[in-house]
Amino acid sequence: MSISAASAADISGAGATFPYPIYAKWADAYKTQTGVGLNYQSIGSGGGIKQIQAKTVTFGATDAPLSAEDLDKFGLLQFPTVMGGIVPVVNIDGVKPGELVLDGKTLADIFQGKITTWDADAIKKLNPETKLPSAAIAVVHRSDGSGTSFNFTYYLSAVSEDWKGEVGTAAAVEWPVGVGAKGN
Repeated sequence: MSISAASAADISGAGATFPYPIYAKWADAYKTQTGVGLNYQSIGSGGGIKQIQAKTVTFGATDAPLSAEDLDKFGLLQFPTVMGGIVPVVNIDGVKPGELVLDGKTLADIFQGKITTWDADAIKKLNPETKLPSAAIAVVHRSDGSGTSFNFTYYLSAVSEDWKGEVGTAAAVEWPVGVGAKGN
């Protein structure tokens, strides 16, 4: 089934912040081709899920898949649109970009507050040639319900039994340490 662009209504969507840049480009191209506007609210996966379940938008976007039960309950379909990675970012005096090595267990220990300085033994062991300062690690994480948080905590649960048992996997968790910030 198709309808002419002249009779089509604008499309509204909401959700994950991660895909916003590509959605904005696609929206511009789609409007140029069809005359139909696409308004996407980059409010986080949790907000997108709430809005699509309430039927206040045409589509919702989330980085974390919905369960089969939720899809049935709300009469929704889901399919992938974009793919990307999550990369921890560090800013350490004297350490060049890309020089620091962290494994999953060490990363989980940092986000649990078990490793608190850059010169901790676990980090030094992974970076024997790097001069690491005895400086505090400032942990920053998402504060809102987020697919990014779901994917990150899913990974940490897969690589650390302690993380899995104490924090777990979810779009919003009780972060053991750090400062929360909204959005990516």
